[in-house]
Amino acid sequence: MANGPRYNVAFRRRREERTNYYARKKLLSSHEARAIVRRSNKNITIQFAEFGMEGDRVLSTASTRELAGMGWTRSCSSIPAAYLVGYLAGKRALAAGIEYAVLDIGMQKVQHGGVLFATVAGMCDAGLEVPHGEDVLPDEDRILGKHIDEAIEAEVNGLKEKMEAE
Repeated sequence: MANGPRYNVAFRRRREERTNYYARKKLLSSHEARAIVRRSNKNITIQFAEFGMEGDRVLSTASTRELAGMGWTRSCSSIPAAYLVGYLAGKRALAAGIEYAVLDIGMQKVQHGGVLFATVAGMCDAGLEVPHGEDVLPDEDRILGKHIDEAIEAEVNGLKEKMEAE
C-alpha cells in the first residue's frame, strides 16, 4: 500500500480532492483570463484571474453578498442570484479590460441548466465572451425565477437595470 521506497505521496490538495492539476494545467496553458466560479451553500463568488509564476493575480471579483446591498432580499444561492452575480462580474470584468475568459469551475459537479451555468449566462449577457455550449445554459424562465415566484422577475429586472446604471 503506502509503504515502500518507490511510493510517491500525492500533493496535499490532490489528496483532499480540491485541485485537479491536469485540468488546471490545461486551463493555464490557454494564457487567457479565467472566470473562477465557486459556490457554497449560501453564496456564489466569481473571480477573474490571470496566471503568474508568483501566484494568480485577481483582476476583478463579484459575490452574491454584494447583491444584498443593492436591494436583493431573496436567496443568494438560487439561479436568479447566480445570473445577477454573473452579470455584475461581467460588467466589472469589462471595466477591468477583460473581454474573453475561460470558465474554471474547479472540482464542482457539473449540472446542465444549474447555478454554475446561470453565472455564465449573466457574464455573456453583460457582454463578456465565455466559450460554452448553448444547451448548458438554464431556460429564461429559470433565470428570471418564475419557478420560484412570479414576483421575483420584477426584482431581477430591477436589479439588472441598477447594475447597468453604475
